[in-house]
Amino acid sequence: MFDRRQALMALCGAVVPASAISAAPSSERLTGNLSPVHDPCIIKAEGLYHIFSTSRLNEGPGAIHWRTSKDLINWELKGAVMTQFPAWVKDELPDTRGAWAPDIIYTEGRYRLYYSLSMFGKNTSRIAMLSTPTLDTTRPEFGWRDDGVVVRSEARSDHNAIDSHAFIDDDGRHWLSWGSFWSGIKLAELDPTTGKLKKPGALPRSLVKRDSPGAVEAPVIFKRGEYYYLFVSYDFCCRGVNSTYHTVVGRSKSVTGSYVDDRGKPMKDGGGRIVLHADLDPSGRWKGPGHCDVFGDEGRDYIVYHAYDGQNGGRATLRINTLTWTADGWPVAS
Repeated sequence: MFDRRQALMALCGAVVPASAISAAPSSERLTGNLSPVHDPCIIKAEGLYHIFSTSRLNEGPGAIHWRTSKDLINWELKGAVMTQFPAWVKDELPDTRGAWAPDIIYTEGRYRLYYSLSMFGKNTSRIAMLSTPTLDTTRPEFGWRDDGVVVRSEARSDHNAIDSHAFIDDDGRHWLSWGSFWSGIKLAELDPTTGKLKKPGALPRSLVKRDSPGAVEAPVIFKRGEYYYLFVSYDFCCRGVNSTYHTVVGRSKSVTGSYVDDRGKPMKDGGGRIVLHADLDPSGRWKGPGHCDVFGDEGRDYIVYHAYDGQNGGRATLRINTLTWTADGWPVAS
């Protein structure tokens, strides 16, 4: 009998080995403090894994929850990055209460943590940055510095300045991708020294666009072999077990695109090969898997994301799967 999960992949042009579909995901081994986790990003520093995720100031212990693990399996809540916003936030976005969709990168001797400020469903938004020379809170040099606004969008803008991802390409050029709904996913070059836009007034490049209502967000760029892979989330998050969020990918030999899926359909035209989807979960428990980060560690690749737990009131929960790769170079979450 043709399995529904296999049928879904076939409709999207994906060819996935049966063993990869049926294999128990590594997420099932996770223990410790796993929720609420929404929009996670990950980095490894001095042998310790750090995950940062969306939260509100009044959602103890504060904004941008911070978890750590020694083995990628057992996670502890370390605290929060902020207990109050920088002073400029009150002037620019007085009604915002949460810091969304963090992303972290180490460069120029500092950990740069990008995060978003907005109101749900609006595009009056900011991507801002904090930085610190170390993630070891016991060191005297530790301390988050407010580096201010990186990208702005206003009600008149055709894009939404949230859900950012920083990336350094093979030529050493720094890039920031971002976007949620509106006209889709954008890309602009960063100044490596400051971590801010190299040409603030220039129009960003367009990487992904979908037909109305334009449900695409949360880009992540990952390099493997000769290709840059662009992961994004399609459809709707934040509805608990009724979320239709899922994760797709396209690839390009240039970081600026054009990104296409395994059928050759451009992501500018709504293309994308499915990587994570509720219908690929044999248990039926995990809904709306998305807003991922992708990283390589000790010869393995991983995809980190949130999904809504059908056995725990739809609570947003941390998930981590190993990424394997097909013979023709497409990622499979196993």
